[in-house]
Amino acid sequence: MRFLAYTGLRWGEMAGLHVEHVDAVKRRVSVVQNAVTVGSFVEVGTPKTHEARTVPFPDFLDTELAAQAAGKPRTGILFGDGTTYMPLPLTGSGWFSRAVDRCIAADTQRAEIAAERGETVPAIFPRVTPHDLRHTAASLAISAGANVKAVQRMLGHASAAMTLDTYADLFDDDLDDVAAALSRARSSAIVATALPAESPEE
Repeated sequence: MRFLAYTGLRWGEMAGLHVEHVDAVKRRVSVVQNAVTVGSFVEVGTPKTHEARTVPFPDFLDTELAAQAAGKPRTGILFGDGTTYMPLPLTGSGWFSRAVDRCIAADTQRAEIAAERGETVPAIFPRVTPHDLRHTAASLAISAGANVKAVQRMLGHASAAMTLDTYADLFDDDLDDVAAALSRARSSAIVATALPAESPEE
C-alpha cells in the first residue's frame, strides 16, 4: 500500500512488476507490463498507455522492497509469492475494504469521544480504493514541488494536459507561491541594482 501511495502506479502495474524491474541503486522501477484482474483471472499485457516508463520510489521503501525481492529469482514476480500475480482486492469484501472499514471505525470512535468531551472532532478516514492511492501519490508529488511534466511521467499519463485536467486544483494551490517567488525575484534585482559596483582596488 505504501508503494502505491508513493509511486502512483496502477494496481495492475504494481502487480506486474518482477524483481528485475527494480533498480535499487537509482531507486527506480521499470513499468513494462500490466497484470489486470478480469473476472476471476489475471491477464498480463502492456501498460495502459502501451508505453514503458520509469518511476522513482523514496528511500524509506528500500528495506520493504528488498524484503519483497529476497529469495526470488530476477524473473520472479516482485509482490506476492513470486510466481502468482496478485489480483485486485474484491470491492466491499476484500482485505483492502476490510482494512478501510477498521480505519473508519477507529476514527468514528475517536470522533464520538471528542464530541462528548466538547473537543474538536477529527476528520473521519475516507472510503478509499487502491486506485485512490494513485491520487495520493500525485498529491504528495505536487505538494513536494514536482512540476506537471514530472507528475505526468510518474503517472504514465498520455500528456501533461491530461495531468493538469485531473489535478488542476492541486496546482492552483501553488499560485500564491508563484506570486511570492516573483516578488522575491524583483526585490533581489532591485537590491543588486542599488549596490555600488566594486572598484578595481577592491
